Amino acid sequence: MKQPTEFYARSARMVAQALLGQRLVHQLNGRRLSGIIVETEAYCDHPTQPDLACHGDRANNGRPTPRSAVMFGPAGHAYVYFTYGMHWMFNVVTGETGQANAVLIRALEPVEGIEMMEQRRKRPYAELSNGPAKLAQALAIDKSLNGANLCAPDSVIWVEADRTITPDAIIQGPRIGLSQTPEPWYSIPWRYWLAGNPFVSK
Repeated sequence: MKQPTEFYARSARMVAQALLGQRLVHQLNGRRLSGIIVETEAYCDHPTQPDLACHGDRANNGRPTPRSAVMFGPAGHAYVYFTYGMHWMFNVVTGETGQANAVLIRALEPVEGIEMMEQRRKRPYAELSNGPAKLAQALAIDKSLNGANLCAPDSVIWVEADRTITPDAIIQGPRIGLSQTPEPWYSIPWRYWLAGNPFVSK
C-alpha cells in the first residue's frame, strides 16, 4: 500500500527517519524494481536559517528555480535532479507547500527485480544500490520521474510500508558530499542510516 500524502507532509528530518525500513518501488514495464530504504539525508529543514547545502535555499535567494521548483511542494512528490553531468538523484518532497523541503534517498537494500538491476548496473549484488546514483541507475530512475506524485493510484513509483524500525537501530551523522558548504551546514547531523546494514553507502 502506498504511503499517503500525510506521511510526507512533515519536516524533512522526521520523514528521513520514517523512510528507513520502507520499500521504494518503481514499476517498470509491468515489473517491480524495489529495495528497502537504508540511508537518507534531510535538506532545507530549518525554521530560521537557510540550509546552504540545499538547492531550494542556496540559489535564487530561497525562491524556486526551474531545477528546484518541485522541491517547494506539494509533499509526496519525487524530486529528481542531475548532478556531476552523469548521475540522477532521487528525493521525496516533504513539509509544507511553498517551503523547500526534501529527503534524498541515499541507499537501498535490493529486494525485487534484482536480475534487471544487475543488467542495468553491470555490478554484483553488493554494489547495486549502495549509493544515491547507484540506486537511481538500478531502479531506472531519471528525469521522466521528476514531479511524479508518489501517492497517486496510477503512479509508477512509490514508497510502501515494509519493516518496522526501532529508534535504537538508527544512526545519524553529517551529510555527505558537501565540500563547498560552510558550517554549521557542513557538519549538521541530518544523515540517517540503519546500523549494520551492508548497503549503507561508503
